[in-house]
Amino acid sequence: MIKTLTFGTVHMTVAFTVAYVMTGSWVVGGAIALVEPVINTVAYFFHELVWERIRARPSALAAGEAP
Repeated sequence: MIKTLTFGTVHMTVAFTVAYVMTGSWVVGGAIALVEPVINTVAYFFHELVWERIRARPSALAAGEAP
């Protein structure tokens, strides 16, 4: 759990720093640092769903099931 929390902190720090350097705005940097990790987490959830379907497909085909 500690590793997850520290990675989240690093992720938000990097997002803030990049946004701040690109825009010069503390507000934009802060907004992106808060919003981007949430959107990235949701995207990752759907990414994993797709990969689970891809992984399940070969085993279904090997078992003789129709695609």
